[in-house]
Amino acid sequence: MTHKLLTIVAALMLAACAREPQPDVNEPASAARDQVNSIANAFVDAYYRQYPEEVYEVGYPDAPQDRFGDHSKNATAHWDEQLDSWLVALDGIDVPALAGTPEALTYVFTRERLQSIIAMRSCKMTLWNVSPTWTGWQSQAIATLAVQPVATADEKQNALARARDIERFVQTEIANLKTGMDTGYLAPTSNVTAVVDQMDTLIHTPIEESPFFDPAQRSDDAEFKTAYRQVVAHEVHDALLAYRDFLQDDYRGRGQIGVGANPNGADCYAASVRFWSSLPADPMQIHRTGLSEMSRIQTEMLQIAQESFGTSDLKSLFEELRSNPEYTFASEQAMLDYVNAAVLRGQQAVAGWFGHVPDAELRVIASPAYQKDSGGGFYSAGAADGSRPGIYQVGTYNPQGISKAGTESTAFHESWPGHHLQMSVALLNESLAPVLRYMYVAGMGEGWGLYSERLADEMGLYSSDLARLGMLSNEAYRAARLVVDPGMHVLGWTRQQAIDYMLEHTAEGLDAISGEVDRYAAVPGQATSYLVGSLEIQRLRKHAAAALGDTFDIREFHDRVLAHGGVTLPMLGASINAWIEEASGQSR
Repeated sequence: MTHKLLTIVAALMLAACAREPQPDVNEPASAARDQVNSIANAFVDAYYRQYPEEVYEVGYPDAPQDRFGDHSKNATAHWDEQLDSWLVALDGIDVPALAGTPEALTYVFTRERLQSIIAMRSCKMTLWNVSPTWTGWQSQAIATLAVQPVATADEKQNALARARDIERFVQTEIANLKTGMDTGYLAPTSNVTAVVDQMDTLIHTPIEESPFFDPAQRSDDAEFKTAYRQVVAHEVHDALLAYRDFLQDDYRGRGQIGVGANPNGADCYAASVRFWSSLPADPMQIHRTGLSEMSRIQTEMLQIAQESFGTSDLKSLFEELRSNPEYTFASEQAMLDYVNAAVLRGQQAVAGWFGHVPDAELRVIASPAYQKDSGGGFYSAGAADGSRPGIYQVGTYNPQGISKAGTESTAFHESWPGHHLQMSVALLNESLAPVLRYMYVAGMGEGWGLYSERLADEMGLYSSDLARLGMLSNEAYRAARLVVDPGMHVLGWTRQQAIDYMLEHTAEGLDAISGEVDRYAAVPGQATSYLVGSLEIQRLRKHAAAALGDTFDIREFHDRVLAHGGVTLPMLGASINAWIEEASGQSR
């Protein structure tokens, strides 16, 4: 984008954020708005047809229900052509005509997403996506089936068709990985080992307990259950075996954990940071920011350690919090009860800190057995019509080895005032363009989640200094990500170096940290989005509070941050600046 166009875009962003939508007063403006809406709507609809296995996260209502995505070579080439054509079409729009209209936001967001997706081609992710985390085909397929509707006869047929499609889906994955081996795009061997272990667990799980059987478990139709059971017993089982055996017997991974070992590794990492955070960033600057933030957070943790635990030895205290039964969970149910209590406190308190709180149900569930080593928590949005609640999935693996320290903080991140509130605001806002309701940038999305953990402290939600120390440990976790992620992908760190650094600086256990490091290896750059986004939201809040003085209203600030969905961080900055101008004018 040229400097001139950047200037125009910044101006129309401010205008769009500051004004009420205006009626069209001339033909060029109307034509430009129609063009933007047409391109953006086509893009978001085609995206979830290309990647229907991602719908569970955002609740997009019009994606295919009877299949998974086609990520074969030919389908991917066609998808790339579509992306290029939409970007060219956006280039032909009369951008200044959009000033002061909602389509200005739609234009900027759609353009940024198209550009960042196109830039990610340098990674060739489909050729080495052996992932033990949410980006793995197995996680996406299971999460999709968990929200597969089965109420009507047509829905049951769709569920059967989608389950049968797993075999094709997996064969495409294998074909892509073979191409990756031939061209040097490889997954790290540590992730391959982790996924083989997941496959073994899934293969040996009884059918009625398998997460692939979930649609049938939610139906009372005996005939459907029998038919679905046959699909899982044969076609799904055969697909799991084929994938496991290929990885175990034929696949050749890379010894280096970082993407720098792949062709175009440096370009891939730069594109990945931009895709996830929405900001261009120098890997070394990310690394230095992580080190600086870690120092600040360690100072805060030291104060709590001295005042509440009588020690200045953080490393020994972390080990105590990981291993002493006083600070861990006795059972899975004890952990779920602890999490649910925190979620309820958050839900009851948000009205005092937000002007708009949507009525959106949230359900807390344990992660399935095959993900027992993946740890943490994951949120997936409910349905806009309320037919399906938001889901907070909690990693309850080995509860005796999970410290209570960071559990409340993670709960606030995923539920109230974090992702569940954030995504429900967008999902239920029918005035937003679909591309803003159903797509989001991790810099804003995960930045808000991390900001929410600190906000929860202001809201008085933490039950103890142990939980507040956990909040700081979780923040240190995100600072460690800024150190470790470029460390692995750019600076050549080993997996063990990354694990050792995180063990030394956070209260998390070895299993959780090992799983996290494998996640960073599978999804370069994504781990940087949390703290980068949180720091930007904190900066904007301080800026607004200083500019508005006594008229600053935290509820209005939070509403404005969430108003337009998971936008880019530059878009968020423009929105807050427009709000400051608007609020300053009203106070005069």
